[in-house]
Amino acid sequence: MADDPVFLITGASSGIGAATARHASQAGYRLVLTARREAELRALAGELGGDQRALVLPTDVTEWEAQEAMVAGTLEAFGRIDVVFANAGFGAGRGFKKETPELWRAMVLTNVLGAAYTIRATMDALTETQGHLLLTSSVAGRRALEGSLYSATKHAVTAMAESARLEFSDTGVRVTSIEPGMVDTPFFDNRPDGALHPDDIARAVMYAVTQPAHVDINEILLRPVAQPS
Repeated sequence: MADDPVFLITGASSGIGAATARHASQAGYRLVLTARREAELRALAGELGGDQRALVLPTDVTEWEAQEAMVAGTLEAFGRIDVVFANAGFGAGRGFKKETPELWRAMVLTNVLGAAYTIRATMDALTETQGHLLLTSSVAGRRALEGSLYSATKHAVTAMAESARLEFSDTGVRVTSIEPGMVDTPFFDNRPDGALHPDDIARAVMYAVTQPAHVDINEILLRPVAQPS
């Protein structure tokens, strides 16, 4: 339906983002799918009902103007934004002499600045609908991991979610930090045994979103049973 609520997902081309898009579609949301990889987004949009139900907006979250255009395109097509899932991000190997400085820079810009830009870009639209903001943090955003700059970026996202909750507190907008442990996604070069699946995270997202309007699930920390810490 033309007045169905709208669910915007960054990092929607695979993994947690794509799984959440499928679950949100089943729940009756119109989708806005954003990521850098347009071909994957278009394939997912076709699966979820095409242009009338799933809008594809290729977006580099590290570029402020791109995020402004993402929101403008959403409002032009669908007229509203009810849920925003700031999910775009990637990791790096542990060790402060691992990886390249260039990869570090890209990771920090995507994981931290990208999430902040998404909050800023969608704030007015979410306030208008008294909507819901969710951010993908991590177990690594609750405790430091040895030699992990990625862990530091997710600590930033955890703090950002609480900062956003405080700023939104008198607007009716809800804020949730999603904090997965090991997930079987393209994040890992070697897929971990016994890990969570993207659908597990998507169900957690939808649990938060489907609570009564006066209930704000601020944090969801979930691990596979086999993960000790």
